[in-house]
Amino acid sequence: MTSKRILVADDEQPIVALLETFLREEGYEFEGAWSGEEALEKAKATPPDLLLVDIYMPPGIDGLEVIKRLQAEKLRVPVIVFTAQGTSQMAIEAMQLGAYDYIPKPFDLDELALTIKRLFAYEALKEEVHELKEQLRFDPSDRIIGRSPSMVEIFKTIGRIARSDATVLVMGETGTGKELVAEQIHRASNRRGGPLIKVACATLPETLLESELFGHEKGSFTSAINQRKGRFELAHKGTIFLDEIGEMTLTTQRKLLRVLQEREFERVGGSIPIRVDVRIIAATNKWLPDEVAKGNFREDLYYRLNVVTIEMPPLRERRHDDENLDDVRNLTFHFVDKHRFNNSPTPARISEEALELVLQHSFPGNVRELENLIERAVVMAQGGMIMPQHIVFSHAAVAGSTAGPIDVEQALRRGQTLQNLLAGVERRAVLFAIQECGGDREGAARFLGLDRAALEEKLRRLNAGEGREDLDSDAAGE
Repeated sequence: MTSKRILVADDEQPIVALLETFLREEGYEFEGAWSGEEALEKAKATPPDLLLVDIYMPPGIDGLEVIKRLQAEKLRVPVIVFTAQGTSQMAIEAMQLGAYDYIPKPFDLDELALTIKRLFAYEALKEEVHELKEQLRFDPSDRIIGRSPSMVEIFKTIGRIARSDATVLVMGETGTGKELVAEQIHRASNRRGGPLIKVACATLPETLLESELFGHEKGSFTSAINQRKGRFELAHKGTIFLDEIGEMTLTTQRKLLRVLQEREFERVGGSIPIRVDVRIIAATNKWLPDEVAKGNFREDLYYRLNVVTIEMPPLRERRHDDENLDDVRNLTFHFVDKHRFNNSPTPARISEEALELVLQHSFPGNVRELENLIERAVVMAQGGMIMPQHIVFSHAAVAGSTAGPIDVEQALRRGQTLQNLLAGVERRAVLFAIQECGGDREGAARFLGLDRAALEEKLRRLNAGEGREDLDSDAAGE
């Protein structure tokens, strides 16, 4: 592998000499410059893999001006800036200009080495994703956002299998983007000129699902007044996406197995075999090996579907120490930009405090929950600055963050009434808000989207409930 070339620009010769020795020992190629003008000239002649530049280099142009001129020349050079005399405003401006990091002098060489390694790892991932997107011919409407290593691996898999006709099984929790993966596979495949037909298996009873998949003949059942083509016929020369396939009954699974094996079927009420040329992508939020073990899913069908498996990671596992590779952060900014208030031409902005609330959340509802959260925050902020009071998690998420999630089915089996369940969720939400706001009831009311009088009424009513402990005592003691 060719070693990376680093250009160091500093008007202090001892610093340049120190970095030359250090960087060469780390295995990098070194080039030095002792002024902004010299750094610019050398970078334009042969762009380095990294520019380490001091901001303050009198009497010539400073490091910030070097970055600006490189951008004006459309030279894409990663930059790390450092200085002993900089101000906070200089640091802010450097980052706004696209610098990867800002390091104050005197700097720790081990920390510098780690920062450089992170930068090159980040650049390599960006290049890898760019190449994969070129390979997949992603267009501007690309809707899968992800820079984390786990998502990059999924992009690689899509790139490898898209142009084959292999059956694909996509497994993952609800809200992780399984349908988007199916769309990307189809768009990158040789079948992209054909249809992509989607079937929501969980929303249809068995009798209707069979008719949806395979069609029916006129008179095959009471309401069959005309012949109808099924989804498999409509997907001929294209792709069919079977969402939540784990919800299929065993009878329908058996009929689907025949289609996978022979690529033919009969319409409901018909006897003439119909052959189709179709690629199958299936998705489920259930772990199918467990369903097979329980007898809920046919083992032979599972093996037919499991030619290529893509496991979508939950959002909580798409975090990264490098904020540039943290998908929660990247998706947050994407959704802030996507959801404009009243079709505003400019996006909302999110404060650091509000962003921190988002980053601390576990998102059991995954990407779908995050998008809903941000869309709601944009509306509540009316397209302006999103503040902490605009970040309002669902009652289920709030309850879970305080004392664990409520198992609704188990609670009902134990004899809990709906009224008691709702009261419990409400109590947890109020307690959570008071704790989060440090006992400030005005702030807690804003946090819950209520006025102060409404919150006081809820406190009075909940505290008066039979067998309830005082909410203020709870908030103070936990």
